[in-house]
Amino acid sequence: MKPLVVLGDTLLDVDAEGTAERLCPEAPVPVVDLTARRRRPGGAGLAALLAARSAAEVVLVTPLGDDAGGHALTGLLEPDVTVLPLPLRGTTVCKTRVRAGGQSLLRLDSGDGTATADPVPARVHEVLESAGAVLVADYGRGLTRNSDVRRLLRDLAERIPVVWDPHPRGAQPVPGTCLVTPNLTEARAVLAGHEEPAELAKLLRGHWHADAVAVTVGVPVPAQ
Repeated sequence: MKPLVVLGDTLLDVDAEGTAERLCPEAPVPVVDLTARRRRPGGAGLAALLAARSAAEVVLVTPLGDDAGGHALTGLLEPDVTVLPLPLRGTTVCKTRVRAGGQSLLRLDSGDGTATADPVPARVHEVLESAGAVLVADYGRGLTRNSDVRRLLRDLAERIPVVWDPHPRGAQPVPGTCLVTPNLTEARAVLAGHEEPAELAKLLRGHWHADAVAVTVGVPVPAQ
């Protein structure tokens, strides 16, 4: 069976959980007593881990930094996913969410890593050529703008299913993509003046020269 290849930007997500029962004396902000700190892959890394639950073989092609965050991501992803790293310019992007009592209080973002414009290694070419399907998980860090990557994806879209989850700061999907899955905000940003998801999906299908477009819509949470 041919592998599923996930191609995109991987982030490091950190959940800092604790309790908040008092305010800081210097300012009216909660003091969080940390009880747990968990690290997990985000972005394309999370997509690859979720795919590995049902796919026999998943290969993740992603830029990774040679720093503590990049090494942590490799350890979190393997052995469930085969990781093929690409060069990363800058440091690993880390998103730390501070939570107390099930409520998010703050998110701290660090890292400036972006993909390089360098041609991808021969091994990545080989893996993509042998893929049964490709999922592009774009998180706006530059990988989908790489000309070598785009050329590969255009060729692959003519032969195998390519599914594309776009990002407002990313490049548009290559022509022939099997399915593009923007959320409603992303879809409206591409085609200003159009509001309805069904209309947007129809128009974006032609705009992107895709086989299909699914505009995802959030479901409101009922009031408790």
